[in-house]
Amino acid sequence: MNIVLATRNRKKVEEIGRVFKGYKVRFLTLDAFPGCPEVEEDGATFRQNAVKKAVSIAEFTGCLAIADDSGLEVRALRGAPGIFSARYAGEGADDRKNRMKLLRQMRGLEGVDREARFVCCIAIAFPDGRYKTFTGYAKGNIGKKSKGFNGFGYDPVFCPAGYDRTFAQMTASEKDRLSHRGKALKKLYIYLKNQFSIHGRNDLL
Repeated sequence: MNIVLATRNRKKVEEIGRVFKGYKVRFLTLDAFPGCPEVEEDGATFRQNAVKKAVSIAEFTGCLAIADDSGLEVRALRGAPGIFSARYAGEGADDRKNRMKLLRQMRGLEGVDREARFVCCIAIAFPDGRYKTFTGYAKGNIGKKSKGFNGFGYDPVFCPAGYDRTFAQMTASEKDRLSHRGKALKKLYIYLKNQFSIHGRNDLL
């Protein structure tokens, strides 16, 4: 089975590939489709952005397409950075600048005010316009400084609930079991298993 991943984020591609390793699923990236349009993420929710990307790419490629939109929601910041997580410090900002802005915004906050959650909504779309969505959450806390060198985005400042290590201090397999994307992908896997013939061993189940 061929599925197009509607992203150019290599870290996301790696995470998805790890979860489905050993299964009869072949993931294609946008690089395999020259001229593929850039889809503007102008939705008001993670779900709207994921659906728009998946539907657009499925229509262009004529293949099943998967897209996700994900981000960090901080309790004390009323859900910010939310859908603006990737550009929290401004258009063109990198991960480090986004983290630095977040830590500045949270300076002086303690206890429950440092609670946060990662959200991931994955949409799978068919060339005929049909789609389904799957959402995963990872609750935790924001640390006071960056720790670890794995992962990407806000991973170095996010400690999942019950752990004293950030996602960036965990192995890939540890993070996959706990992460928002890993949980959403587990739901997607169950859907694909029920709809199509994919077999193999899935460590998430």
